[in-house]
This record gives sequence, structure tokens and C-alpha cells, in this order.
Amino acid sequence: MRRYFLRKKEARAFLAEMARLGVELGRGARGRVEVAELDDLKLFLLDGQPLAAERKGRLFPLLTRPEALGELPAVVVDMGAVPHVCNGADVMAPGIVEVRGDFGPGDLVKVLDEKHGKAIALGEALLSSGEVRGMRKGKVVKNLHYVGDRIWRLAKSLVG
Repeated sequence: MRRYFLRKKEARAFLAEMARLGVELGRGARGRVEVAELDDLKLFLLDGQPLAAERKGRLFPLLTRPEALGELPAVVVDMGAVPHVCNGADVMAPGIVEVRGDFGPGDLVKVLDEKHGKAIALGEALLSSGEVRGMRKGKVVKNLHYVGDRIWRLAKSLVG
């Protein structure tokens, strides 16, 4: 694994992109951004804590920092869909019980479980929130990152 710090200008651009995505950074963030590269994956650490990942040019926040997911729109799935989503399956319309917020195709969406309201996955919307609300079948969210995946385990290992 290769690790290095971003230059100040690069760090500012990264933090601005995270803010554009709707990620809450918190007030105590000093802005020291470290990158850990492993194969096709880049993990970004803010002040020593994993914050985001980039794979295939797509930047997204990590589920290991639920407070960072604050402003992202969400789909709530029933408990029957949870084990499938947590094994990497995409989110299908029949499993969705609620849509929170507005999003369009290509936007980041957090996937919450119905019982606890916790984020179990992060994905890319394939349709707009309006279309999703009226759907009864079909794929709705492409799963990018889920609880227990390789990214999750790597982020947890970097914290200790």
C-alpha cells in the first residue's frame, strides 16, 4: 500500500468536492488529507480518519463515517433487502419502502435499513427520485460501497 499527503491546493480541491457531494466535514477538520492507494482503490483520510474512497474515477464518502453522510438523499429498504444489499447486490424497487430527498441519475444515494435507519450502503442512482417513487420493479441504485466490503475493512484497518 502506498501512502502520501496531498499538497494544500489538492487538499482544498478534494475538500471542496466532498462539500459539493453534500458530505459533512465537521468543524474540527484541519485539512490534512492523506491518500492510501491499493490496486484500483484510493482511500482519503482527513486528519488521520478515513473519509472517502475513489474507484474507477468515482469519489464517494465512506460508511465508516456515518456523520459524513448527512446531506445525501436516501432510499430506505425493508429488512428483507438488507442481507442482499450487504452482500453487494444493487437496490431493486420492490425492496424500497421510502425515498428521502431528491436526486437524479448518477447522484450519490445512501441506502438505509428500515428498522434502525442506519446507512448500510452507498450507491449511484440509476433513475430520478420521482421515477423511483412510482416504480414497482427494476434496478434503482447501483451499489458502490456496503457494510463489510473490501473498502469498509480497509478503512477500519487504517484506524486501528
